[in-house]
Amino acid sequence: MSIVVTGATGELGRLVVEQLLATVPASEIAAVVRNGEKAAPLAARGVELRVADYDRPESLQNVFRAGDRVLLISGSEVGRRVPQHTAVIDAAEAAGVAQLAYTGILGGPDADFRLAAEHKATEQLILDSGLPHTFLRNGWYTENYTANLAPVLAHGAVVANAGDGRVASATRADYAAAAAAVLTGEGHIGAAYELSGDVAWSLAEYAAEISKATGKEITYRNVPAAVHQEILVGAGVPEFFAEILVDVDEAIKRGLLAATSGDLARLIGRPTTPLARTVAAAVAAA
Repeated sequence: MSIVVTGATGELGRLVVEQLLATVPASEIAAVVRNGEKAAPLAARGVELRVADYDRPESLQNVFRAGDRVLLISGSEVGRRVPQHTAVIDAAEAAGVAQLAYTGILGGPDADFRLAAEHKATEQLILDSGLPHTFLRNGWYTENYTANLAPVLAHGAVVANAGDGRVASATRADYAAAAAAVLTGEGHIGAAYELSGDVAWSLAEYAAEISKATGKEITYRNVPAAVHQEILVGAGVPEFFAEILVDVDEAIKRGLLAATSGDLARLIGRPTTPLARTVAAAVAAA
């Protein structure tokens, strides 16, 4: 039996592997990766590499073993995720894994925005498979904002169409710690965790934190959805993805990413990382 992390060299996957390495022997961890050379540092630390690709179902046929505990990290390619996830679920079912944990989205079946559709479909596929499962319904990553500081600093404004909506975000490291806890602990089969930060904040508060960290005046500029769409496309964001981002802001306006269940803090055994700390670190790095 191994603890298996798919997408193990991605932004979330590598953090999950690091969390696991801090708690279990490397010999008990397997990393599913597309590129074995890219994952060579993990192999050097004793992690087993299993090379496979979500887009090639045949490559997944022997990647899992009976009794494995598997983390299916959702694919990053919006619009292609359902067939990708189906291939992983089918392979896990054929192998007889002991647990399939899936990183979905906050709200699960109640999330009505476009980005949630593939996550909801995947959860239903997992339920239909009958696999022992755990749903990790991740809220928004704080890094979704702080990784895009350059235009904010250049223009002195956070631009969005989220109104006064609030976001209960947490860092990727927080969500990775929760995934590791579920993969190594007991009592999580059949659970659906609504994972989010301890405190929901507004984009005006986010702008104020950037101001505090930089010493410059940063404002929040709320604009109509159509205007935000034009701004994003003009900045080089593909139109399809710009529509997704604008739709997420509309969901934020409706309060769909503001829930603070406390599940994340309970799983990781500590408070979630405050917004101010993440902003300060991002500003320092910039």
